[in-house]
Amino acid sequence: MEASFVTDLRSSPPGASFSGFERFFREEYPAVVRIAFGVVGDAQAAQDVAQDVFISAFKRFPEPGDSDHARAWVRAAAAHTALNAIRGERRRERRQRSAAVEVPAAGPEETVLDAESRTEVRRALSRLPRKAAAVLVLRHNGLSYAEVAEAMNVKVGHVGTMLRRAESALRKELQNAPRT
Repeated sequence: MEASFVTDLRSSPPGASFSGFERFFREEYPAVVRIAFGVVGDAQAAQDVAQDVFISAFKRFPEPGDSDHARAWVRAAAAHTALNAIRGERRRERRQRSAAVEVPAAGPEETVLDAESRTEVRRALSRLPRKAAAVLVLRHNGLSYAEVAEAMNVKVGHVGTMLRRAESALRKELQNAPRT
């Protein structure tokens, strides 16, 4: 899923020097794209989200160094930006339906039951409160409770409660979701 132009620092030419932000970008890009992909389900859209996240991060952390805060920030921003992207897509679809613009039929690969389930979960995530959706996405993408707490700016002890409440809300959304 990682773009071909992003390379591993170990394969960099000898003597190459990277700015602190470029090093940070190369280290964090795969994780940011993975988190975004988990939400949007499309590789190109995930890379677009990552681009937006790193543009914002550069303004906020021009020399992030080994900052755990910057690392947590870009991961949380990936979740939030990706959620905004699917919310925007949902608004666009509503506008198209109201304008009677026909949306092209799904291709055969999109008719697979697994793809439908992921789409349903993404829609349910988009209806959850922002923090609830973000905590689910971050934890599902392998962040520890401590990393989720850092990214969400909450105490570690609150993460478990936030997760349980978010999971419960997601289950309710999935049960109440209109069937298409």
